Amino acid sequence: MKKVKILLGVAILGVAGFFVIAADHIDAPAVTGGTSDITDFYAFQGSNTNNIAFVANVQGLLAPADTGAASFDENVMIEINIDTDGDAVEDLVIQAAPRDGKMYFFGPAAPATTGTSSTFLTGVTPNTVDITSYGSSAVVATNGGMSFFAGPRDDPFFFDFGAYSAIIAGEATSFDNPGMDTFAGSNVMSIVVEVPKSMIGGSGNINTWVETKRKQ
Repeated sequence: MKKVKILLGVAILGVAGFFVIAADHIDAPAVTGGTSDITDFYAFQGSNTNNIAFVANVQGLLAPADTGAASFDENVMIEINIDTDGDAVEDLVIQAAPRDGKMYFFGPAAPATTGTSSTFLTGVTPNTVDITSYGSSAVVATNGGMSFFAGPRDDPFFFDFGAYSAIIAGEATSFDNPGMDTFAGSNVMSIVVEVPKSMIGGSGNINTWVETKRKQ
């Protein structure tokens, strides 16, 4: 399989437990506006409490009216890393890669190598889902207790970037309530995978983070 290497830094470092939420918008100049730019990563217990859901969003600030503005990059793999024993090294990965209108999901399974270089998981049959197009109802695929989605979604992250900039500049001391959502009305490209907790194993506490890796 072809090797891929990390393009730029990790977006999120996970925390123990089955809930993680964080975001990283418009502050990484080398990747901002690029197809590998990570905006958000979420991990949370599913509506089925036996499951855990992972959501990774890339390519922020997309205009919904411009339906041709973005698509998943076939040269970029999105890799969700899962540390089950607390040593900050991934024990399992879930890899997502687009090809010809479909998103292919590999794992969760142990990676061949850890760290910043990756290869696609071998000996693992991928699950696939059609990539949902702009303006269409979400296409969700299920298999073996897992569920999968890939496509554009409204950006779920709320942040008043103008107020933040004013605070940093010393022009304000606090955020307004509720403030102005800088990301309202913009889209991201999103992947979602929900898996049974039994597939994750470990103590029930995990560290999790996401990377985008470009084919070399």
